[in-house]
Amino acid sequence: MVAAVLAGLSLLSLLTCGYLAWGSRRGGAGEAPGNLLGEEPAAGAPRSQPHIIFILADDQGFRDVGYHGSEIRTPTLDKLAAEGVKLENYYVQPMCTPSRSQLITGKYQIHTGLQHSIIRPTQPNCLPLDNVTLPQKLKEVGYSTHMVGKWHLGFYRRECMPTQRGFDSFFGSLLGSGDYYTHFKCDSPGICGYDLYENDNAAWDHDNGIYSTQMYTQKVQQILASHNPRKPIFLYIAYQAVHSPLQAPGRYFEHYRSINNINRRRYAAMLACLDEAINNVTLALRKYGYYENSIIIYSSDNGGQPMAGGSNWPLRGSKGTYWEGGIRAVGFVHSPLLKNKGSVCKELVHITDWFPTLLTLAEGQIDEDIQLDGYDVWETISEGRRSPRVDILHNIDPIYTKAKNGSWAAGYGIWNTAIQSAIRVNHWKLLTGNPGYSDWVPPQAFSNAGPNRWHNERVSWSAGKTVWLFNITADPYERVDLSARHPEVVKQLLRRLSQFNKTAVPVRYPPKDPRSNPKLNGGVWGPWFKEDEKKKKSDKSRGANKQKKNKSKSK
Repeated sequence: MVAAVLAGLSLLSLLTCGYLAWGSRRGGAGEAPGNLLGEEPAAGAPRSQPHIIFILADDQGFRDVGYHGSEIRTPTLDKLAAEGVKLENYYVQPMCTPSRSQLITGKYQIHTGLQHSIIRPTQPNCLPLDNVTLPQKLKEVGYSTHMVGKWHLGFYRRECMPTQRGFDSFFGSLLGSGDYYTHFKCDSPGICGYDLYENDNAAWDHDNGIYSTQMYTQKVQQILASHNPRKPIFLYIAYQAVHSPLQAPGRYFEHYRSINNINRRRYAAMLACLDEAINNVTLALRKYGYYENSIIIYSSDNGGQPMAGGSNWPLRGSKGTYWEGGIRAVGFVHSPLLKNKGSVCKELVHITDWFPTLLTLAEGQIDEDIQLDGYDVWETISEGRRSPRVDILHNIDPIYTKAKNGSWAAGYGIWNTAIQSAIRVNHWKLLTGNPGYSDWVPPQAFSNAGPNRWHNERVSWSAGKTVWLFNITADPYERVDLSARHPEVVKQLLRRLSQFNKTAVPVRYPPKDPRSNPKLNGGVWGPWFKEDEKKKKSDKSRGANKQKKNKSKSK
């Protein structure tokens, strides 16, 4: 009966709305330092360009915020969200690099070549250099641009570094994870190095054993104290927390001793520290005269990882999957510039939308040849209007492990269902191939050292299943698969996938390069590829070819 009702609602919504119903696609960190300027901006001074503060948390689960019912206290996040606009239909990507690349370019992964997995430390790979970035566009219209925290968009060449991609300054880590105190990371046995940078050099002077969440917050305070608040600033704060390894200063465990599961307890302490850090950032914005003309955006980069303490309940799946638990994120906007403060936005919003939204607010120009996948959603968020976004390509990954039973026949000759892909159109969501770990992990699963998977709601699919269809509006927890009931809807979404796939660029996922070993770079993770070396090799090969030709001529 439930399935029939969901199916009826879903089919009606697709037939009445169509694909273009909502618009068409167009291409505790200590005290703050003293104010070095010693002045507030003059009253009534013209400040049309807002200060933009983008805070990106790492691996925060959908449930892991107070206003989603978590047992972990997040008073700062709760207050900022309650006074701003909560984004309750907000999507990111299931892993670190993909979300960060889409944020900074406004493009889907299929349009940057980063469709598969993440950028590994030893790979000669980075966000392609021909992609214009958000900070580069903001600099064009007078913004000072600063990044603090985790980069994870590649660094094998100098040109890939944050300071070469639009940031005036960078303080943070290049890799996806590392020790919160020593900033040391081993990618594999014997391949270990230091990973803390200030601009383009290893920040050995800052290696004082300070917990990274607190250290990054102190750096943010210093930037705000030294900048002139009359001039617009873009501050991208990409915290390492709450990604593993699970580490936190002792005092943050005080309220969570009753949590038996050690991973969940550590995770809670990390999140408590992060919440306090964001409070200190907000206080600094007020203290130094930025707040009244600022836009604060908060987002997680992907869903939580239950085995590392995160919770996405009641959503299905986890980080690294295309179930809702991997891609539906905690997100909100807080700003005195919002028209509908204290509201909830249930319109469709995706992480690619921040590029055009923020650039438009900054009075920048979106070049026609950029071909963005994001939309300007400021009126949707601020005024409660309908979203211009009608669909989201969650991804198409042609080199992920193929589903054994997938085939073109299962995809009605339109799509090979062995390929991992996921797409959302209006209320409908379609998944093909192997979408990843699909359990629901309820809070009681964390009662033991685990989580104990016996407490999870397990799903066993009939053999050969490689296509799923859900009405996400009516069934956000993905409990009722409607693919068998509505093959015509499946076909429409498969055609949309096929259309997207025609615009995809080749996947960039090179093998590891032994020259990346930090032992060859002073014990530091950093750029290792030199253009001169490549040139010398090509010159040598040209010379060798010439010699061969001359020898053959003489013969």
